Amino acid sequence: MPTAEGPCSANRLLTALTRKDRQRALAACEPVDLVFADVLVEPGERVGHVYFPTSCFISLVMPIDGSDVLEVGLVGDEGMLGASLALGVEASPWTALVQGAGSALRMPAAAFRRELERSPELQRLIERYLYVTMGQLAQRAACTHFHILEKRLARSLLMTQDRSHSDQFHVTHEFLSWMLGVRRVGITKAATALQARRLIRYRRGNVTILDRSGLEAASCRCYEADKAAYVRTMGLG
Repeated sequence: MPTAEGPCSANRLLTALTRKDRQRALAACEPVDLVFADVLVEPGERVGHVYFPTSCFISLVMPIDGSDVLEVGLVGDEGMLGASLALGVEASPWTALVQGAGSALRMPAAAFRRELERSPELQRLIERYLYVTMGQLAQRAACTHFHILEKRLARSLLMTQDRSHSDQFHVTHEFLSWMLGVRRVGITKAATALQARRLIRYRRGNVTILDRSGLEAASCRCYEADKAAYVRTMGLG
């Protein structure tokens, strides 16, 4: 098993803690490998564990009218799943679905609550993270309403690349339609436009970012606004 200061600590929330608090938090965690499309929790279910992604990333999906779904958030090594426990809320508001396979640190909910009581620093860090999350939810809602699909797709691909830490990653038409709240034909049209500009290559769910700076220019300003809000509030790059 990795040590407290080993590769399992590669989550920005945990690495932001002092050495003492970080070691205690890591001691309460176990490393797990998460598989693509795994469902970690459903809406209304009691949160049994919190997850600190290290190399995976998790999609937060809201069911709409029992049939359609919409992604409302994406969690990678910059954050965690289950932060609402810090507010005393045990039920999940969304489906947490593994979008990018990889590793994470998993902590039982009871242990997480104990660590919050023992570490005022952890409590403050999670509170700031919850504030950032609320801002990102509001930003995403505005983005969905006001910005054209091609710009929103560029933003989503940049967010996914940030969390995958690779120029190549897998994301299906189905996931993209959930992320952007549109039909698959719309995804095809927007992806084709980005390919025509030689910003990405997309085939059978495999995305390659060819021109990162060009994709940033093609994205709406919401992408940079999200990143700036995280750094400003969390103090973490």
